[in-house]
Amino acid sequence: MASSLSLRLPSPSPTRHASSSSLCRRHLVPVRALSVPSTALTQDDLKKLAAIKAVEYVSSGMVLGLGTGSTAAFVVEEIGSLLKSGKLSNIVGVPTSKRTFEQAQSLGIPLATLDEYPKLDLAIDGADEVDPNLDLVKGRGGALLREKMVEAVSSKFVVVVDDTKLVTGLGGSGLAMPVEVVQFCWKFNQIRLGELFKEEGCEAKLRLNEDGKPYVTDNSNYIVDLYFETPIKDAGAAGKEILALEGVVEHGLFLDMATAVIIAGKDGVTVQSK
Repeated sequence: MASSLSLRLPSPSPTRHASSSSLCRRHLVPVRALSVPSTALTQDDLKKLAAIKAVEYVSSGMVLGLGTGSTAAFVVEEIGSLLKSGKLSNIVGVPTSKRTFEQAQSLGIPLATLDEYPKLDLAIDGADEVDPNLDLVKGRGGALLREKMVEAVSSKFVVVVDDTKLVTGLGGSGLAMPVEVVQFCWKFNQIRLGELFKEEGCEAKLRLNEDGKPYVTDNSNYIVDLYFETPIKDAGAAGKEILALEGVVEHGLFLDMATAVIIAGKDGVTVQSK
């Protein structure tokens, strides 16, 4: 059962207590430092608020999994800033993509791989969907394989999202649930993946770049995106069926992995944990 704590932004109306998530009740704690009216916050503002809250889980001396995506970029930026100011020290980051590697390196964050550190203290990353059980869809940024490898060996996995990512069931947003496949006979697997979830009205599409060429992951694979008309009925079973297909490398269902999810909404920052 997930528990929650909320940090509520000051609101123009003292009687307004709208929740950023209807998934569970929470205790409200005022945040004096956040004085910007809620109506002025953009989606990037919300992501940054959640990212700053997530970095509170970081302590000096930790080995950290560094996520990929627009929200995770704010996390990496904050860690770099705290290192530069001396508020954090002896941090080692394990990046989940080439672009995260480049960002972290530019900020002076010491970096390593799972070869040097097979066990991590903490990973922080974004997510594309979060359900009431804190299960996730990830990988619309294309880094799902490395993200899952890093986050699976982390003692704690903190997820950072804004409230648009909340769903009642995985696949429920109608947006892509990615599956990484080898390039060899990719169309063969695209067809098989679509047929696997035919009852859910699933459409399987090869991910393309803006130039119309196939998107290639950091691991030189392709991605087949699955679009569901209705939420996935049994995500655990679905994940096993997907991985049973020869040529499938990994899928974007991150199940029973998150230890806490930080959700930024117009009215505050909610922390949900198991």
